[in-house]
Amino acid sequence: MLLCLLTAWAANIKLYLTDGTYNLVREYQVKEDRVRYYSVERSEWEEVPLAMVDLKRTESEAEAHKAELAEEAKSAAEEEAAAREIKHEISRIPIDPGVYWLDGKETKVLPQASSVVHTDKRREVLKALSPIPMVTGKATLELDGTHSANVFTDPEQEFYIQLSETERFGIVKLTVKDTAKEKVRIVENLTIMPVTKETVEDRNQVEIFRQQLGKDEVYKIWPQEPMPPGEYAVVQYTEGKLNVQVWDFAIAKSK
Repeated sequence: MLLCLLTAWAANIKLYLTDGTYNLVREYQVKEDRVRYYSVERSEWEEVPLAMVDLKRTESEAEAHKAELAEEAKSAAEEEAAAREIKHEISRIPIDPGVYWLDGKETKVLPQASSVVHTDKRREVLKALSPIPMVTGKATLELDGTHSANVFTDPEQEFYIQLSETERFGIVKLTVKDTAKEKVRIVENLTIMPVTKETVEDRNQVEIFRQQLGKDEVYKIWPQEPMPPGEYAVVQYTEGKLNVQVWDFAIAKSK
């Protein structure tokens, strides 16, 4: 009479004997007073008396191994699903450099802003390919207006950035300056050092998570903590060089 049949989930399992040793087997069958098993070592079926087999330990370890394999299979399935999701995300992001966000099934472009370098004497539009000649002193990198036209209600808004080249990037909190003379948003404060003309940039960086999607220069970014209502921007830059690209947005107050 066949009492039970156990087939290993993996290639081999251990059939323990009462003396503490074991046989490495592919599978085994318990039949009345004996145990029939397929020996991995000898590649053939063999039998031993049931009284010689520590069936409790064998079944316990086999079940534990079965659970371990099930957990590994679950993890592998989750990793595969995550890889498929990343592949799907990548397929939705245009190949053109820029910043994007997903609205349901639609991919939307976050427009790039025109930033201005404001010194004591003048204001000039920043052009990354043709840097503005800078003189020693203080300056600010600004956006015109006190409020972005790109408004989001999710304080943990996710963005996708397709880099134009390998550079640093992130999210910054903007400082609003609303006076009779000026209505601007300050992206960063600048200090131009004497002699070397090196630019020291001071920006209010938001702590973010970043995930590279595939092998290309495509990243998914989102804040580590919910962003309070206010003015922000996604930026791409090279430290020490005044070549900042800016994509502005605002987080609205919750109703």
